[in-house]
Amino acid sequence: MTTFEKVVSIADALRIPGRLLGLAARPWEVSTPPAPTNTMEDGNDVRRRQFLRGSSGAGLAVSLPALHQLATGGRLGSDEPDRLRRRTARLRRLDDVLGGGDTYRVYLGEYQATKAKLRTSSYSEDTGRALLSVLAEQAQQAGWAAFDGGREADAAGLYRDSYQVAAEAGDTDLAGNALAFLAYQTVTGDRKAGVEIAARSCETIGPGAPAGVRALLYERKAWACAVAGLVAQTESALESAEAALRDTGGAPQPDWVAWVDLTELQIMSGRCWAELGRPLRAIPLLEKALAQYDDSHARDKALYLSWLADAYLSGREIEHAAFMAGRALDLAHGVASVRPRNRLAPVLKRLSVHRGLPAVDAALAKTA
Repeated sequence: MTTFEKVVSIADALRIPGRLLGLAARPWEVSTPPAPTNTMEDGNDVRRRQFLRGSSGAGLAVSLPALHQLATGGRLGSDEPDRLRRRTARLRRLDDVLGGGDTYRVYLGEYQATKAKLRTSSYSEDTGRALLSVLAEQAQQAGWAAFDGGREADAAGLYRDSYQVAAEAGDTDLAGNALAFLAYQTVTGDRKAGVEIAARSCETIGPGAPAGVRALLYERKAWACAVAGLVAQTESALESAEAALRDTGGAPQPDWVAWVDLTELQIMSGRCWAELGRPLRAIPLLEKALAQYDDSHARDKALYLSWLADAYLSGREIEHAAFMAGRALDLAHGVASVRPRNRLAPVLKRLSVHRGLPAVDAALAKTA
């Protein structure tokens, strides 16, 4: 269930002046003046919160799709793909603060609406190819929400669909990312297959690929290699990701890699070294990166803290591990994502052998 506080945090983070992501109608328009342009003013903040309180009763994931229906049929102009891409970028911001259990229906609805447009409308060849690229991007976003919400089969199907559509569109960047997503999901259950898929994703990288795309694909290859216990391959992939991020030239970055930066690379590097049982490498990286990571990104911070707790356990710093696990549990509470709890389960099991230590008992008590 999407709480009022969670929905408010979305509006505040996005500086939304009284309308959710620019998509919802203003409920106060009939009785009060429009919101001022300065979104930090108290009056506007009150109006925004009043609107969100009304919306959040049924849950954001339920109310958002009903707020807008995309028309299908007719002739689509050359500006339609850009319009849909901007819309997709706005909706992607929901993933910063909500879990896949809240966003899956929203993202799946967008994917299905664009698919219907392609089926029922007419358009030029160039416009059709661009629409396929948007469709591939939307399939990945829906797949990610499915994965985050525990819908493993749906996620894998959407990633495969995305790969096929991106290949049809000639969009090698999105094709590579579809494979990277699939590798990220696969490697937990089948390490060999996950590494192979991740390697294939990096083979799609062309000379014109944006730096963020290259970094993201190499990061996910590094993770697959770390899960498989491949130390040298992990380090090589991380080095390639860093080299890509330090390349300031090249093509513009697509919105779907906007979150990939050196802090994100520090986190992924720390996760990889924690997974490989190298706490002396993992802990400084994760500590430094998480010091800059706001608690409003509750799901992601909970996940990253779980690897920090894991690294402290490997270093026999039991109290520190318990404290980090407790913080992760606090952040994960109420987040519509299966991943923090799943990730914390083995950490808490390792901690349980140290019952009797006050810090451990306090962390374990939170699982009740």
